[in-house]
Amino acid sequence: MAERPPGKGGPEEGTPEYDWLYGSRGTARPDDATRMVPQQDRAGERPDETRIMPAQPRATPRTPPAAPAPKPARTRRRPRFRFGFVKLALLLWLVFMVAVPFWAWSNIDKVDAEPSGARPDDQPGTNYLIVGSDKADDLTAEQQKALGTGPRGGTNTDTIIVLHTGSGADTRMSIPRDTLAEVPGHGTQMINAAFSLGKAPLLVASVEKLTGIHIDHYVELGFGSVINTVDALGGIEICPKTDMDDPRARLDIKKGCQEVDGETALAYSRSRYVSALSDLDRVGRQGEVIGALGAEAKSPWTFLNPVRYWRLTDASAKAIRIDEDMGPISLGRFALAMTGDSRTCTMPNMAAPSDPNRIVADPDRAPAVFKAIINDDAVPKSLCTPTGRARQ
Repeated sequence: MAERPPGKGGPEEGTPEYDWLYGSRGTARPDDATRMVPQQDRAGERPDETRIMPAQPRATPRTPPAAPAPKPARTRRRPRFRFGFVKLALLLWLVFMVAVPFWAWSNIDKVDAEPSGARPDDQPGTNYLIVGSDKADDLTAEQQKALGTGPRGGTNTDTIIVLHTGSGADTRMSIPRDTLAEVPGHGTQMINAAFSLGKAPLLVASVEKLTGIHIDHYVELGFGSVINTVDALGGIEICPKTDMDDPRARLDIKKGCQEVDGETALAYSRSRYVSALSDLDRVGRQGEVIGALGAEAKSPWTFLNPVRYWRLTDASAKAIRIDEDMGPISLGRFALAMTGDSRTCTMPNMAAPSDPNRIVADPDRAPAVFKAIINDDAVPKSLCTPTGRARQ
């Protein structure tokens, strides 16, 4: 076995079986026998069969497509425009409710109703004198023909009512037109003659002289006020206690409660020839018609239906006259009082000793009713009767 050259610690250079360690270009250095020779680039060489093959990318398992995410709930926008429309509608409605009565007041005829001479002092509450005249110039030609009346200027008063409003319940006291009373400057007359003799001022003075009640405001109603107002409301209910056939009033109805139009309601309140008490019974029917009008007018439907509200206000404005001092607020209070609950009476009366066909204020019972109104007290029920006659 040949000796190794001195200083050589490894196999001879060029030995094939060690070429993988030292390579073919030299030998390991004596001072670094164990140092690893950096691996040379083997570009173009065939890779060793034992060389670790580069890891192949592992196939990623196929993930099933995710279900589409649910769409976010759509936020519902507040319909602000609707609330704005509602507010605007309410505002217009309120303006309409207030503006129509002011318009009506500006179109109502005004009359001078201030009497001359001494008058009762002011009293608590407010007293309205309501006069129903035969003024027919606010009727159409067809209505005048149906009622058998002409376009008279209103020279007679079929209805005289004192309406009192105050701290307690309202009171409507009717004064029969055949009541004998002192008419200032004309002696004793039927009280309705005061209207034909001196119009509103003389009638106010005669009522104040008879009752001692200070009259604050005057309201005159014509034929048309009943007809057109009832028709504007679509009719009212009346309840005659007997069959009524009165050709003079153009009335022919059966007894019992029934809906009637304006012409029938007016004929019902004018009729005076079908009952024993004549004018006294008529006063009671007039109160019934007024009460039915009030009950129908204060229905919520009147204020919710602008057409009905307009027709009612327009019809009333065209058929009444008021005193020059009555403002829109006073007129509004009058309308509320007429449509509200009130105690309805006829002035306590009795047959006139000098003329059985005429009546006078009952000296025993009438003063108590007058005093209650003057003092803003409730009228005693025992003295408040439909005809004004004492209860039996």
